[in-house]
Amino acid sequence: MAEAAFHFPPNFLWGTATAAHQVEGNNTGNDWWQWELEPGRIQRGDRSGLACDWWGGRWREDFDRAAEAGQNAHRLSVEWSRIEPRPGIWDEAALAHYREMLRGLHQRGLRPMVTLHHFTNPLWLVEQGGWESESVIGRFEHFTRKVVEALHDLVDMWCTINEPNGYAYSAYTAGAFPPGRRDIRATFRVMHNMLLAHGASYHAIHDIQPAAEVGIAQHIRGMQPATPSPLDGAASRWQSRVFNESFVLPLRDGRLRFPLGRGRERALAGTLDFLGLNYYTRDRVRFDLRLPGQPFGRHFFAPGAEVSPAGFIANEPEGLFAALRWAHRLGLPIYITENGVEDAADQLRPRYLLQHLHQLWHAVNFAWPVRGYYHWTLVDNFEWERGWTQRFGLWALDPETQARTPRPSAHLYAEICKENGLSSALTARYAPELMARLFPG
Repeated sequence: MAEAAFHFPPNFLWGTATAAHQVEGNNTGNDWWQWELEPGRIQRGDRSGLACDWWGGRWREDFDRAAEAGQNAHRLSVEWSRIEPRPGIWDEAALAHYREMLRGLHQRGLRPMVTLHHFTNPLWLVEQGGWESESVIGRFEHFTRKVVEALHDLVDMWCTINEPNGYAYSAYTAGAFPPGRRDIRATFRVMHNMLLAHGASYHAIHDIQPAAEVGIAQHIRGMQPATPSPLDGAASRWQSRVFNESFVLPLRDGRLRFPLGRGRERALAGTLDFLGLNYYTRDRVRFDLRLPGQPFGRHFFAPGAEVSPAGFIANEPEGLFAALRWAHRLGLPIYITENGVEDAADQLRPRYLLQHLHQLWHAVNFAWPVRGYYHWTLVDNFEWERGWTQRFGLWALDPETQARTPRPSAHLYAEICKENGLSSALTARYAPELMARLFPG
């Protein structure tokens, strides 16, 4: 059989993504640690505990695994409550710890992307009103300046906020994240404050480090009308505009869109150097006025869709291409800052990975400016309100013993990174059922 391959551009970034609270362990000063203590908040009553014990130093062996697997990049976050344990009080030892981790990435040939806010907040910030209070804007700017001044010689790619839309929805509409609110007005107030905080953070970073690349990681939830009905189409478009677009577009032109306000915030215009896309799955939307948490429509997966073990993700790779087509219109460099599937048995993940990267290759082949891909995630970690029930890692983790075990997909992704592409040979080894689809003829 003749061999074929889909190659990516030279210098394409191949990495994995992680978040501080999910991997470090013992982040006792933030709202998530407190949330885990409340009965019924986390599935099975799970606790983050040691997590992956990165604060205890096991980042070294995990970074070794990433480098040995051919990765050349890693996205991680810093924990606000470690760096600023009390208002205006800075922990220099924590910053030194992050410097050591970043040097460790460089020593292994991994280019860092650092996220400043990934879902967690210091308890003192929560006591001041958290993201509902306008005071958070100045607080986040001060935090940004401290971190960037300390780390800028080791980082040239910054992500200000991870999934502002996902955070606001989960914490203030669905009530699944702290503070557990169910208030749509509070949701939009939080997103508005996050917009302004991003803008302030963007300008602060460029004041200190003019050549830095600064962006966000936006959660893109693919949405399609369930039927050709005009009502289904309208519900799908409205939800997509509010959830997927309303935060991003003001950062391009400074114009606020419903439901985040009206008018202009000129300081927001042009405050994206790149756009990060976190894409996992796609929904069908049917018009329905009975669900206040999902305005004008209910969500479900396509009938017959291949769904992850916990029913959390449907394998919808075409949705990634649709997200890239939308992002391409913004005229910015694009990074896939998260993409993956929970699958402890590693039965779906090889297909999911290959099919999504095939769609990514199509976008690159159209000369769209896609610069890198960060798989979620390197090693199993604490998955927020779902605790340890979902396993996204290329390496399996036993939280009790801290033992790591590579899944087959770890070897698959290593071959992709080293090949800088997808080949028919590796597809035949890891997912032969995809050969006819990815390599017809």
